[in-house]
Amino acid sequence: MQRIIQQEEILNVLKPVQDPELRRSLVELGMIRNVDIQGGNVSFTLVLTTPACPLREMIVGDCKKAVFAIDGVQSVEVEVTAETPKAKALPDRQGIPGVKNIIAVSSGKGGVGKTTVSVNVAVSLAQSGAQVGILDADIYGPNVPLMLGLQGQKMPVRHNENGGEIFEPLFNYGVKVVSMGFWVGEDQPLIWRGPMLNSAIRQFLYQVDWGELDYLIIDLPPGTGDAQLTLCQSVPLAGAVIVTTPQTVALLDSRKGLRMFQQLGVPVLGIVENMSYFIPPDAPEKKYDIFSSGGGERTARELGLPLLGMLPLEMPVREGGDRGVPIAMARPDSASAQAFRKLAQVIAGKVSVAALT
Repeated sequence: MQRIIQQEEILNVLKPVQDPELRRSLVELGMIRNVDIQGGNVSFTLVLTTPACPLREMIVGDCKKAVFAIDGVQSVEVEVTAETPKAKALPDRQGIPGVKNIIAVSSGKGGVGKTTVSVNVAVSLAQSGAQVGILDADIYGPNVPLMLGLQGQKMPVRHNENGGEIFEPLFNYGVKVVSMGFWVGEDQPLIWRGPMLNSAIRQFLYQVDWGELDYLIIDLPPGTGDAQLTLCQSVPLAGAVIVTTPQTVALLDSRKGLRMFQQLGVPVLGIVENMSYFIPPDAPEKKYDIFSSGGGERTARELGLPLLGMLPLEMPVREGGDRGVPIAMARPDSASAQAFRKLAQVIAGKVSVAALT
């Protein structure tokens, strides 16, 4: 006679299995659902905290191993889904309806590849199954439309019942996109004072129909000016990511951006070292430290912050950005695309941990 397996047994053996980042039981977190037992065949749903979970396979493996230890279990099927938690609200800042987590990507100086990082992280998150948007807050130099293949397009506008304007984001590669580049010509300069810039950013935050988003990536202009101040004082940020290169001058400027976020009460998720090393196309097994080496790791250690990722410099990254096909889409198996994918997973994991602790 076949032994009857009880649901309580399944949950008991799964209690010791923890989310590696939260370090809490999957059962206690409510991540094990829909347990079904048909004779010796067991199935259940594992609900992760982000579609971009970097430890997905390990968690599934631990769950299966635990359930197979029960006498009489013949098969274990795990359906994996995700429910991204929402960042904690702040009393003095206004959230965006439908947007769970707002992540600022910043740099102390220009030329470090901040927009390339923003775009490829956004695309990588979308590829994982997350709902993603990107707001190009670099009002004076909007490059996101070019890098996402949307250059020259216009952003639709409709009116609500009160006659107010509602902007419709454009969409490509799984990412909703808003940028001043959709409103001005390529050669048209914006000669604006601070109040006009602040107004534009607030419009892009609150007058855009973003819909439901797990992550809204905000690509900030370089430095520590009006755009950063407006953003930090307006919305509850899940965190900020600081992009730098290994060279000393970039690292010095990145520290200023870091201190700005800290002074404004914004959690800093960590540092990203871009252009860490060059991989030549004719010798992919080689690496060259064009912009020095170890600077990002050293700075992160000195400031007590995580080094979120070290991104290589490859020619297809620049080529893809120029023709509007991010490396995460154009060459998903390349070293750079894999590094961006891993970075996106790390950022998503840290955002989830912050929201649940």
